[in-house]
This record gives sequence, C-alpha cells and structure tokens, in this order.
Amino acid sequence: MSDMNAYSGRRFDPVKMTAEDVDITDISHALSLICRGGGHLKHFYSVAQHCLNCKKEAKARGLSERVQLACLIHDGSEAYISDIIRPVKIYLDNYVEIEDRILAKVFAHFGLADLSEEEGRLWKGIDDDILLYEQKYLMVGREHIELPKLASTPDVNERGWREVEAEFNEELRISSADI
Repeated sequence: MSDMNAYSGRRFDPVKMTAEDVDITDISHALSLICRGGGHLKHFYSVAQHCLNCKKEAKARGLSERVQLACLIHDGSEAYISDIIRPVKIYLDNYVEIEDRILAKVFAHFGLADLSEEEGRLWKGIDDDILLYEQKYLMVGREHIELPKLASTPDVNERGWREVEAEFNEELRISSADI
C-alpha cells in the first residue's frame, strides 16, 4: 500500500498527489514537528519556524504577497515526505524529482503554479539567506559564518511546536486569502 495517512485524515499516495490533496492543516502541523538540519541543532527549531522567518524576510524586503506566500510554503513538500539535509539531498535524484513534483502541487493549491522565474529566484535566495543565519546561530562550529544583509531578524529561539503550528497556520490562512 502506498497511501499515506495525513494529519487531516486524508489518505493518498504522496508520489501521485494532486493539488486537491494539499491541506493547510497537514502542512502547518507536519512542518511544526519536523526539525531543521536533521536535528543537529543547539535546540529544536522546526521547518515551520524556518518558513515563517522566510516569509517575514520577504515582507521586510517589501516583496509581493505572492513571493511572501511562496516563502511561507516553499518547504510544503516536506509536510508529505519529510526533510532531508542538503548535503545528502543532492545525491538523491529521485527524491529531488519527487520533492519538486509535490512542491508544484502545493504551489498550485495556493494559486502559485505560475510563479515567474524571478519570483522563484527571490524565494530561493531568501531560503539560502535564512539558512546561513540558522547555521550561524543554531549549529555548533558555524558561528564564524558571514551573513548576508537581512531586512529582518529571524527568530531562532526555541519555541514549542504548538505555538509555531498556530502561527504558521494563521499566516498561511492570511497569506493565501490575500492572493
């Protein structure tokens, strides 16, 4: 059986999922429980908190609502297939293909299937900038990293997953309503 049981109670094959299979509750819940960096951080810091920081950075830079929403949901595929650290992900060609396919469905669900190349470059750049900040402040031995200029100050404090889930869910509802 290749169906997954999503938090919302939905059952579907994540490799064959459609935009209709995407659920806000599944994304906010799952991402708030997945630790960034494979858990090799000074404290628990979720994928959802990372995505919130990305959205806040996009907003602080004055970027469009569409790019802000893309920043918030750019790791949405991980709600369905979890997170794999970048140094390993590059060797898993099939994983990257599956991740891209699921992310396309997540973007389509939220009306972002037509993101331009420039909009894609913007959210990916913010993702990379926030990653560097996380490495500097959350990873042992990475304190020396030089950071790019950020328009916001990411919140890398240890927070409870329920609090992050609620904030992510609210931001997702607000952002998706604005598009």
